[in-house]
Amino acid sequence: MRHRSVLAALGLSLLAHAQCDRWQQRIQCTLTVDLDVRTHAFSGTETLVYQNNSPDTLRVLYFHLYFNAFKPGSEMDLRSRTITDPDPRVGDRIGMLTPDQVGDLRCSGMTQDGKPVALEHLGTILRVTLARPLLPKRSTTLHFDYRGQVPVQIRRSGRDNAEGIAYSMTQWFPKVAVYDHQGWHPDPYVGREFYGEWGDYDVSIRLDSSYTVAATGTLVNAAEIGHGYAARTKAQKGGNGKLLWRFKAEQVHDFAWAADPDYVHTTAQVPGGPLLRFFHEGTPELEAVWKDLPGYMVKDFQYMSAHFGPYPYPEFSFVQGGDGGMEYPMLTLITGKRKLGSLVGVSVHESTHSWYYGLLGSDEGSYPWMDEGFTEYASSEVMRALFPGQHQERVHADAIGAYLALAASPDHEPMSTHADHFRTNRGYGSTAYSKGELFLDQLGAVIGDSTLHQGLLRYYGACRFKHPEPVDVQRSMEKQSGLQLDWYFDEWINSTRELDYAVRSVLQRNDSTFITVERKGEMLMPLDVAVTDTDGTGRLFHIPLSLMLGARTDHPAPLAWTVLPAWLWTAPTYTFAVPGRMDRIAEVAVDPFDRLADKDRSNDRLRLEPGVEGVLHR
Repeated sequence: MRHRSVLAALGLSLLAHAQCDRWQQRIQCTLTVDLDVRTHAFSGTETLVYQNNSPDTLRVLYFHLYFNAFKPGSEMDLRSRTITDPDPRVGDRIGMLTPDQVGDLRCSGMTQDGKPVALEHLGTILRVTLARPLLPKRSTTLHFDYRGQVPVQIRRSGRDNAEGIAYSMTQWFPKVAVYDHQGWHPDPYVGREFYGEWGDYDVSIRLDSSYTVAATGTLVNAAEIGHGYAARTKAQKGGNGKLLWRFKAEQVHDFAWAADPDYVHTTAQVPGGPLLRFFHEGTPELEAVWKDLPGYMVKDFQYMSAHFGPYPYPEFSFVQGGDGGMEYPMLTLITGKRKLGSLVGVSVHESTHSWYYGLLGSDEGSYPWMDEGFTEYASSEVMRALFPGQHQERVHADAIGAYLALAASPDHEPMSTHADHFRTNRGYGSTAYSKGELFLDQLGAVIGDSTLHQGLLRYYGACRFKHPEPVDVQRSMEKQSGLQLDWYFDEWINSTRELDYAVRSVLQRNDSTFITVERKGEMLMPLDVAVTDTDGTGRLFHIPLSLMLGARTDHPAPLAWTVLPAWLWTAPTYTFAVPGRMDRIAEVAVDPFDRLADKDRSNDRLRLEPGVEGVLHR
């Protein structure tokens, strides 16, 4: 794909969609960094052009200084040592770091349009008091120096990870915090994920010439670099044993890079899509597995672009590094010493983040499930497509089991809980990932799976590059389905209510059979009921919820389909009549396809004995 503007590639207009059109700030960030691979110290400059598109006058700006988390006594250190289930990758390791192992990041000499500003370093946050207020619809330029030390790799970032990768440079530079309609988001870094302003990055990286660099963006001086990007046809001047790598990235909200002297760099082209780059250590053990990864990832990007929306950037890189798998714009860091299935799985998951973390860019502190859960949902479908013979159950069935385990534990907290403030890591992970996936899966039971998929495409088209919130997902699904869904979003996001429906009774009156179903849990949902006759034939009834003001139009089975009058949400039971006597019926079942996250399956089915004129399920 020829390099071109991301906005042009998508054919976007700022006025193309009324939905998701809240104002948002805009930045241009020019960074230089010089890294000493002997001391792991780095220094550089940053020029930030900040466009205030808000209606507010700004007198301060905030920046993230993430590397300061990797010091004894930091908020990340204390959180890890006091939470009941610390991440084993962190544990008490930060508290054990020596001065030459810690992370550090500080700024100095900052000016605003040439005038000095006041700086206050507050752990992983920098508060900047502006020299003059920044008025609405105006821009200002900040220029400053920064210096730091790359920490021993603890969580995501750092040097010398467990697989020997030299540098995983993520959350490495002073990054301006987001200011949106809810105000500033200067969240201290305790190990969760990220929220950033959209902008264009121009980054120059200088380090030892023996190192190969993988980074967000496109390398613009490939002819001076070589290292698998292009044949080296131009020599740099004044290198002093170092190369200067220059990357540019348009319309991204972060910039990450990694470097190692032993990287093997290969590529694969997605037809009609991005160029994929792969960076891993050149050992026979890794090569035996990584050689098969490009073929799977080409199919992955083809599937995602066809089913969840086009990927607009010209490149994407899969890079050995970090401490597991972590997504960044146009790049992911993954540990590489895996079997093929695991390597493909982590690569699919992390690249799928490009759609939800990368292109939609929701606030992951407030709504982590909008990234992790939606990524899990799409990844499950990609993996089924890549390995079609390995799974027999319904594609998202695993999410139900994980959710039910969460709901039965003391770790269950509402999805609206801020990511940093979950009581346990288990609760955060299960809620953001499994319940987030289930949130979409159960919405498919309300509006229909095909409608859900069309709604996801609608959401992506309307909200990419716009920091969507839950209401934007809701409005996309309401527009696509024609149904009212505020009740669904409220219950799943803001409560921990449980879903449990049952067959209450089957009674015969004259020549009709009356079936009563019951809502035993507090969670509201529409309901499918199957009636199986003694001759083996079946009838399927759909009971919409009154709050929906309608019913889904697609259904999952080739049975006769009858939509019944709506179940009034205030009524705990619902009764309907089936023509014919009871002796014609063998079984009545609610949720016959195990489509719902029903916590008690023992009361979902009621078998009828011949000659009995009434059955009550207690």
